[in-house]
Amino acid sequence: MSGHDDVLRQAVAWNEEGKGVATATVVTTWGSAPRPVGSQLAVEEGGGFVGSVSGGCIEGAVVREALEVMQDGKPRLLEFGVSNAEAWEVGLACGGTMQIYVEPWNRSPARLDLLHRLLADRAAKRPVVLATNLKSGERKLLYLTEKDEDPQLMSGVRTALREDKSGAVEGPDGRIFLNVFNPPLRMIIVGAVHITQVLAPMAKLTGYEVVVVDPRRAFATEERFPGLTLLDAWPDEAMARLEPDGRTAVVTLTHDPKLDEPALAAALKSDAFYVGSLGSKKTHAARLERLRGEGLSEVELARIHGPIGLAIDAETPAEIAVAVMAQVTQALHQPRNPEP
Repeated sequence: MSGHDDVLRQAVAWNEEGKGVATATVVTTWGSAPRPVGSQLAVEEGGGFVGSVSGGCIEGAVVREALEVMQDGKPRLLEFGVSNAEAWEVGLACGGTMQIYVEPWNRSPARLDLLHRLLADRAAKRPVVLATNLKSGERKLLYLTEKDEDPQLMSGVRTALREDKSGAVEGPDGRIFLNVFNPPLRMIIVGAVHITQVLAPMAKLTGYEVVVVDPRRAFATEERFPGLTLLDAWPDEAMARLEPDGRTAVVTLTHDPKLDEPALAAALKSDAFYVGSLGSKKTHAARLERLRGEGLSEVELARIHGPIGLAIDAETPAEIAVAVMAQVTQALHQPRNPEP
């Protein structure tokens, strides 16, 4: 679960305790805004709040507006912007501009039901968009399987989910904010090695669900990898079970062809957004030759990041993990191929 989920769960808990609740969501940014579109904050009637919409510089003003929203029941669209020179006094420390939509969830069974359904979708790892009409305040959950919705709106939903970016689109009745709730990112790491002991917790902190695959049971132990999912299956079997998708990064670190290459062959046939493998240029060249012999095409082989990681002259396991995580992050944010 993500910080998004923490905010939603707390909003539900406060609502069920009989407290008034409002949420604030970043819907638009210009310039160097401190928090991305879709960031949320929940406020209860006593002034307590969770989450963040600015990293701290305008939270006080947003909380005050949220308390007023709870009183009058009217959602509102706020705009904050300030120059760099003014940043130390009040406003956005980075000098950007942002719009924040504040809406009430005051003890409403229908609204509480929507939050429960959204959390259920999150637990089931279903892609979903919370669509909010910024004029009327009407909210609804939209899924890729929707058939009766407006085609233009559903095109926006599909694009938002594919690109994993929340944002506003124009609807027949005003702007509609599409807040994207995709399943968690995943990282499948083949090889319970020293680099993995650093990379796995780093990826987890970055928001990935991490699975470590290694048939060598002496390597993949709870003591070495506390709190992580461990699979002692052979990599090709594990990949068939895990089914990498477009939100999955596959990293092979064993430096052993009989473990790394079956995983790579499977990953290259999948929609994984990142595939990387440890090894020198010479090692990687030999690896490519063997994979060609297995029938993989040049287009498929070109997807492998090898040697793995950004070229920062990394030497230690920790430095290599930093280089790998940086490259995975870079690949994640590169434009994806549009749907046919």
